[in-house]
Amino acid sequence: MKILFNLVDTGLSNNGGSKTLIESANILQELNNEVIIVDSGKNYNTWNPIKCNHIIINKLKENFPLGDVIIATGIKSVSSTNKSLIKNKLHWIRGWEVWNLSEKELVQQLEMSPTIKIVNSICLKNKLKSYGIESTIIRPGHNFDEIYPINIRKNNKKIILGGLYNEGKKRQTKRTSWIFDCYNYLKTKYPIELYMFGSDGNAPKIVNNYFKNPDIKTKNELYNKIDIWLSPSELEGLHIPPAEAMLTECCVVGNSSLMNGTEDYLINNETGLISRNNINSFTSTVESLINNKELREELGKFGRQKILSLGDRKDNMKKMVSFLKENFK
Repeated sequence: MKILFNLVDTGLSNNGGSKTLIESANILQELNNEVIIVDSGKNYNTWNPIKCNHIIINKLKENFPLGDVIIATGIKSVSSTNKSLIKNKLHWIRGWEVWNLSEKELVQQLEMSPTIKIVNSICLKNKLKSYGIESTIIRPGHNFDEIYPINIRKNNKKIILGGLYNEGKKRQTKRTSWIFDCYNYLKTKYPIELYMFGSDGNAPKIVNNYFKNPDIKTKNELYNKIDIWLSPSELEGLHIPPAEAMLTECCVVGNSSLMNGTEDYLINNETGLISRNNINSFTSTVESLINNKELREELGKFGRQKILSLGDRKDNMKKMVSFLKENFK
């Protein structure tokens, strides 16, 4: 099967979305498909090698190569996907892109586009359904050989909280401020530390250990040191860092916002804890785990099993191929 990932006007850079697309394309290529990433600019992602064909086209001429299916990867690539001569058109919706369009405009474009919609999470499926738009969930999966337990958490002298660091107005929905507020309060009561990673700037001095753009080995060690991963984000598709933390048997605290991005794997009191959607409840939930090592460890073990049950990247890309063959006979 010849599959085109359309990144025109979206592009590749060092972020979770680009990483997912590259690794999905690589796996599809390994599964004996011909995969082409079609772009309108340079690849700025330095995290992952591209193992399939990556071409840059003149978008004004719309000179797309032909193929069996073309996949829009973001709302900005939907228009060029619709104009493509390829008959079979798909839109893999991985985020509710209100940072690019108003919600009204976003919904209008989705309704008008003839593409078949797939999503990467329960919350996105529910969001589309609320507007009468049907979709199918196909998750990207994880690399189980890269993120796994290495049994070093037991050596911690203090409880270590962890979270994703983001800065700037565009990333306010990540609610990094909740992590800082939670930590600042709890450190007055308990011997705790805060570890974070991210791709933005330098974290404030209150962060005990910050890793900017860590490689996969460093990231795995980081997750393995953290006792409780904090996930306050409120605008996600499938939120990847909490799931990665769970793969190392780290206990996760999420929140009940409608677009938290953890609904696929975070089940309250089974695979982690979910607070109400306010900072006080979030802080109290984290505090309850600080005081209960047995519960932390139990939820961490069940959390890992839940992520494993969702399949690795190859499992999920096989589902993608089956879906394409079923819908585009």
